[in-house]
Amino acid sequence: MTDDHEEFAKKITTYLDAGAAEIKSGTAYRLQQARAAALASLAPGAPRRAPQTSLARAFAGGGGGGTSGSFWKSGRLWFGILLIAAVGFAFQQWQLVQQTREIEELDAQILTSDLPIDAYLDRGFQTWLTRLEP
Repeated sequence: MTDDHEEFAKKITTYLDAGAAEIKSGTAYRLQQARAAALASLAPGAPRRAPQTSLARAFAGGGGGGTSGSFWKSGRLWFGILLIAAVGFAFQQWQLVQQTREIEELDAQILTSDLPIDAYLDRGFQTWLTRLEP
């Protein structure tokens, strides 16, 4: 360690000691116990847990943000639901427009054809028209 590093370490130690002097004794004891438990888990041969991803915590029941119910409060979730609903509605409207265009084209073809007026009045023609409509 160089002199600069030692000087920096002394400054940090001074600040940490000043902060530790203000901690209550109960809090200091709990911190000491937590430190001992952490060091014990780092000992060689101690069983280690694999780190969990946020997805694993979500399926295990733990909230990704640390609060219960944060999954349903997520803006991304509601944006996704809204996006799916909008796409579904747009698809339904597109199908309706396509169906209307097909009917218009059929009507235009029938009206511009060279059929005599009697053909339009024939009952068989009306039946044929209803079979063509979806």
